[in-house]
Amino acid sequence: MAAVEQALAVDAPRRAAKRLRPPGAKSVGWALMQAARLHRGRIGDRLAELDLFAGQEQVVQALAAAGTMTMGDLAATLRVRPPTASKTITRLAAMGVVERRTEAGDGRIVRVRLTEAGLAKAAAIEGLWDEVEAEMLEGFDNKERRRLRKLLRRAARNLAEAAGLEAHDSDAEAEDDLEAGLDGDASRDMD
Repeated sequence: MAAVEQALAVDAPRRAAKRLRPPGAKSVGWALMQAARLHRGRIGDRLAELDLFAGQEQVVQALAAAGTMTMGDLAATLRVRPPTASKTITRLAAMGVVERRTEAGDGRIVRVRLTEAGLAKAAAIEGLWDEVEAEMLEGFDNKERRRLRKLLRRAARNLAEAAGLEAHDSDAEAEDDLEAGLDGDASRDMD
């Protein structure tokens, strides 16, 4: 009898978990939200190794790509309000990651750029993102990765349109189309 009780005890948590499925378990949005939450958590854990918080890496990456930016351009690129960008830049400047300089002719214009330490962090962030992406897409082939990327971009475009926002993904889509053409999958991979 003890073996039966033990088997029931082992199986009970699995049965309870099956009964307690989240209400949106069959929803694409729910799955997307869960994947995004787990991805963000994993990125956050890895950023902590670089003494950065989630969101700061976006500033570092934007500056790495652009070189020098005004605070206004940075805020617009990140789609945040200027005070939010300014607060993040103040924190990163205190860490020695960025430096700010006022425009010689107009002290109201502040230009921001990465320091040498910031450039090193940018390279580390790039590697970290690649590693987490590899973890997330383990077992996906290139065609599945392209398809998922295209589907997520389309979903984002639909939501942006519904919210009255402008979606910015035409360059990425062109890159995907070129990549698909080079692989010979263009006709099968089109939306």
